[in-house]
Amino acid sequence: MTEGGPPAADDGVVPGKRLIRVEHDKGRSLAERLAGGFNVLAWRSPIHAFRLRGRYPLKLLGVPVDPIEGLVRGGGAMLDGEIVWQGESVSIADYDFRPRKMSRAFADYLQSFAWLRELSAAGPRTRVAPIAELLTRRWVESYGKQVHETAWRPDLWGRRILFWGAHAPLILSSDDAVYRTAVLNALSKGARHLDAEADKAMPGLPRIAAWIGVVAAGLLIPGGEERQMHGERGLARLLAELVHADGGFVSRSPADQIDLIALLSQLKRFYEMRGQRVSAPVTEALARAVPALMGIAMGDGGLSSWQGCAPIDGGRLDAVIAASGVRARPRRQSREWGYQRLAMGHARIVTDAAPPSPTRFATGACASTLALEMSDGPWRMIVNCGGGTGATNALPEELSHALRSTAAHSTLTIADSNSTAIHPDGTLGSGVTQVEVDRDEDVRGSRIDMSHDGYVRRYGFIHRRKIALSTDGREVVGEDLLEPQGRRGRSGAGDYAIRFHLSPDVDVSPTSDGAGAVLRIAQGAMWRFRAVGGEVSIEDSLWVDSRGRPHNTRQIVISGPVPAEGIGVKWGLARSN
Repeated sequence: MTEGGPPAADDGVVPGKRLIRVEHDKGRSLAERLAGGFNVLAWRSPIHAFRLRGRYPLKLLGVPVDPIEGLVRGGGAMLDGEIVWQGESVSIADYDFRPRKMSRAFADYLQSFAWLRELSAAGPRTRVAPIAELLTRRWVESYGKQVHETAWRPDLWGRRILFWGAHAPLILSSDDAVYRTAVLNALSKGARHLDAEADKAMPGLPRIAAWIGVVAAGLLIPGGEERQMHGERGLARLLAELVHADGGFVSRSPADQIDLIALLSQLKRFYEMRGQRVSAPVTEALARAVPALMGIAMGDGGLSSWQGCAPIDGGRLDAVIAASGVRARPRRQSREWGYQRLAMGHARIVTDAAPPSPTRFATGACASTLALEMSDGPWRMIVNCGGGTGATNALPEELSHALRSTAAHSTLTIADSNSTAIHPDGTLGSGVTQVEVDRDEDVRGSRIDMSHDGYVRRYGFIHRRKIALSTDGREVVGEDLLEPQGRRGRSGAGDYAIRFHLSPDVDVSPTSDGAGAVLRIAQGAMWRFRAVGGEVSIEDSLWVDSRGRPHNTRQIVISGPVPAEGIGVKWGLARSN
């Protein structure tokens, strides 16, 4: 991916210091959880059943285009009798959509009918439609008349309407009038369900998906003008609340950012199918969200790994960006979303310059504040260990939890503790509440000075990190500091460790003086790493690739004791050829 294309309106780096704060978030309160549970129980009440009654459409108003092409290999697996997705699979022969042992993510994929996209790419309609019809018939038999949380969550209906609409020729090509009536009746009931329940979906992206479904249903089903206006009002309010001014989604997850763009891009096609102008909030959200997403891409075109996400590959990223219709340069400074991009020559550095996301909007948030990733041209050099979100559901739970730790990211730790606590149930505890960022860019290069307070309460130190990238991208100068804060820095805080996890494509060897290392990129350049102020060692590490597969790799670690007056460790990278 290049830095070309017209710039976003706020693409330039704004110099000066900025303070980013986040209040401690404990997730959904007990009252909210109880209210949600009672609401789900109410779905089976006679009152809710009465709400779902009404005439069903005899036909749909059109067939919107699915803007994202499906993967042929996924559709091919379906032709062979299996639905395969992110490391899990089910046999089509005996699958009826009822609960069985599988991950929540895979169950949602199946219930949303997102697999229709892959199936449509596998061959002509005459070959794939019977499979689509078989599975749709089974869903209708299981859930078409029975409202159940397994299939009737508002976010699932929102996505299902998008896929049923775009792939209607696959599921409605049958000559069986009874079957077609049942599908259209289920669709109209789902739309009425969303009318009342969209704003009760789980906070964050699920609620956005639900409101998108309301708008899509208004555009797809005859007589939907009032529903469309209702949905547009709800969606506009939610986009204003959850998408930052710089385009970043509140969860800070790259996978959620891709999903947001894909959902809005699908909704655009429903407007286009009806010959209507896309609503301004949708257009504006896409125009902001795409350059923000591009801003965390590395030189190989894939995404850097943040908030438990795999390094999603460039092909998928390009497909989603193309679907959006937005052309823009990568945003270099997403201050609200919390990522900063330094790009000079062939070098790309992305840093996490914000506290973790609030728990209520994210389930895989990481203690990664001030971590960095770096690439040289198409080769990744410094990485974070990554995660499975967006790639696979097959990572062991213990490994998934470990990948969220500060030590799994290329940054500093004190006493191997997390800068933000991660509880056993996956929620976040105390830690980073504010980050200061000072950014500057001129003829000398690109520089950033960041700090966080995640270690103040426990150890009495601010972690500060400075990074400077030269104009030709051939030299990186960095410094990590622990500065006493409030009460004087405490002695006995333990040891610090500054980690630089390396891509599996990087071969590393220590220098003879023990103060550095030589990095050789496979088929790429050689870089020299130097450090002053700590002991340099090379240790084992791992990296999770874009398909969620762990690979053994290495890491450079600078370590030493933390005295009461703090530390200042300088390090640098220089390209040798």
